[in-house]
Amino acid sequence: MTINLHKTIPAFRALRRTISPEKSIGFVPTMGALHAGHLSLVEAARKDNDIVVASIYVNPTQFGPNEDLDKYPRQFEADRKLLEELGVDHLFCPSEMYTKNHRCFVDPVGFDDLREGSARPGHFRGVATIVTKLFNIVKPTRAYFGQKDAAQCVLIKRLVEDFDMDTEIRVMPTVRENDGLAMSSRNAYLSDEERVVANIIYKSLSAAKEVFEGAFAGNLPMDSNIISETVISTLETEPLVKEIEYVAVDSKETMEPLKEIGPEGAIVSLAVKVGKVRLIDNFIL
Repeated sequence: MTINLHKTIPAFRALRRTISPEKSIGFVPTMGALHAGHLSLVEAARKDNDIVVASIYVNPTQFGPNEDLDKYPRQFEADRKLLEELGVDHLFCPSEMYTKNHRCFVDPVGFDDLREGSARPGHFRGVATIVTKLFNIVKPTRAYFGQKDAAQCVLIKRLVEDFDMDTEIRVMPTVRENDGLAMSSRNAYLSDEERVVANIIYKSLSAAKEVFEGAFAGNLPMDSNIISETVISTLETEPLVKEIEYVAVDSKETMEPLKEIGPEGAIVSLAVKVGKVRLIDNFIL
């Protein structure tokens, strides 16, 4: 089956008007440079829905001034082929999503105060805006996101609820390499040496999970600092971890910091630089 390409908003909207309201649409928004994590979202969408739509758009508004927008990997033809092989019906691949007179943005209150938000000011404003625009264009029944971007998933759930969007959000488990490293388009930036040791991120989160599960056996609530200190002490054993931007222990529902972890659990997340490459990951406790 040949995938149908739609390169402008009017072109996709023309297609959207032809789809029966009785047909379910699964949507996988991406910035391209697809890996097995993205493809697992596509497979879930294909299983659940009558029609599958994917998008590829590197969104400039979610990149800060010193981030990697210009060098973000772009491999459209390879991505298109992968999506076609998995049975995606339509690929929305606009060259631009913002007109020269664009002025309106969705500004999610409080998200810049979260650990990932304070590390990347304005990032969540850009995410909220582009997701709102994409949902308005595609009008999906269900949309699929990966757990690796934990704060983003919380934001998008909040967006859908607060604006009464008629879309179900499906958050799928993080897909990992054989050594535990979370799959990410930015893994391609790692040198061979850095790639070998980057699984220290997974090891640090696994150590935290072991500590938590030991406490869960009978000693909750527990001080969240125990979890963060376990992660940090593990990361510090690897010299190629050049910077630990943050380790956060937060509510699974709001991503707000927790001083104590109760039986409801938490999410422990981190951002580190292995060499010069910024990587994020998280575990649900």
